[in-house]
Amino acid sequence: MIVKLIQLKMNKRPMDTDLKIRMSPSLGLLTIANILNKDHNIIMENENIRDINFNEPVDIVGITVTVDVLPRAIEVAKIFREKNIPVVVGGIHITAVPQDYLDYFDVISVGMAETTWPDIIRDLENKSLKKIYYCNTKITGSKIVSPAYNLINKKDYLYSNVVSTSRGCPFKCDFCYNSCNSYSNFYVNRPIEDVVKDIKTIGKKHIMFIDDNFIGNPKWTKEFLLAIEPLKIKWNAAVTANIANMPELLDLMSRTGCESLFIGFESINNKSLSNVHKKQNNVTQFEKLVSEIHKRGIMINASFVFGLDGDTKETFDATLKWIVDNKIETVTSHILTPYPGTKLYDDMLKAGRITDFNLSNYNTANVVFKPKNMTADELYNGYIDIYNKIYSFKNIIKRIPKSKKQVMPYLAFNLLYRKFGRLSEKVCKLLTFQRIGQAGEFLAYKLK
Repeated sequence: MIVKLIQLKMNKRPMDTDLKIRMSPSLGLLTIANILNKDHNIIMENENIRDINFNEPVDIVGITVTVDVLPRAIEVAKIFREKNIPVVVGGIHITAVPQDYLDYFDVISVGMAETTWPDIIRDLENKSLKKIYYCNTKITGSKIVSPAYNLINKKDYLYSNVVSTSRGCPFKCDFCYNSCNSYSNFYVNRPIEDVVKDIKTIGKKHIMFIDDNFIGNPKWTKEFLLAIEPLKIKWNAAVTANIANMPELLDLMSRTGCESLFIGFESINNKSLSNVHKKQNNVTQFEKLVSEIHKRGIMINASFVFGLDGDTKETFDATLKWIVDNKIETVTSHILTPYPGTKLYDDMLKAGRITDFNLSNYNTANVVFKPKNMTADELYNGYIDIYNKIYSFKNIIKRIPKSKKQVMPYLAFNLLYRKFGRLSEKVCKLLTFQRIGQAGEFLAYKLK
């Protein structure tokens, strides 16, 4: 069988450049590729990098979908289906609301690829494809398949050194897909030896762990960090704010090469957080959390969501002041987006607060609902304004880390990725993203 796997063109936000869409490859598609690679021919296509080839002979097409590219997925599927080529669609959004898309695709893959794709290919060969394939068993960590790292065209990406240690998250925040029934209480770690094998396969001294929650099981995380300590790598990961209560784990992170942690602070307003059941966040501990991380020489990438029901026009200036005062090194901001299938979406739909049903706008950069304490324009303008102010020269200087070893990676991100991202994008296209990524890795993680 010839299997074509497609990642669709991302809808960039106002502050995004091609650096964002070329950051790293899709591990989801690479996992499917590795599941099938032994017995089938795999074609990988990323529409962010080059156009989809609709004319080469293939037996089946697989498309991974986030909510904002769903309309494009329907367009692409229609072209292949007109050629009598079956199209499989999967991904986090499809798993959340599979029944919504039965008319647009030949096959709906719900859940983990390890438990659906082997059955899909078997039934295709037997000419007995079903409409929906669900996970037919509760997956364990040992069943998770490593990505096909050998299929990555490294010239296309800034970094190809990405690894997952787990699937899912133990928390169920209302605005997150983890609040969907399909993801209820789903969290599983991979065997430590499997993750270590992936790190060695990549052969890099800097690794990005891209889990939803690297500390979903702190006991596992401690054992894993002890296992990778002899590798002497540098790494970064996403964790939840409750790591403030885990000083020993933070010590171990620092000792084993942690350079930065992505944390979903979401809001500095406790009322805003409680309204969406972000129970792992305690605003009164935020400054302690920042202090504990910084004193160990670790940078913070803080995520904030604007438009929560406790937010007002004044939230933006208050958040900016908190970010600058606490020298938060990098910030990722979002407009609250009620993804279909989540508790937030259901609640807003019942209340008549959804104002835009065009899923292309559901990329956290558009206001698709009626905010409670400000107008839609005030929310959007505040979102744009805080980005511009965070990455102004004045505030870049004010936020320079006290830890000298972090100054170089800090300036690289704030200036080359954010402030002058469009210029950096042109340089990457001229010299290849891989070379610029390698240079950035050298400057950020080898020069001390």
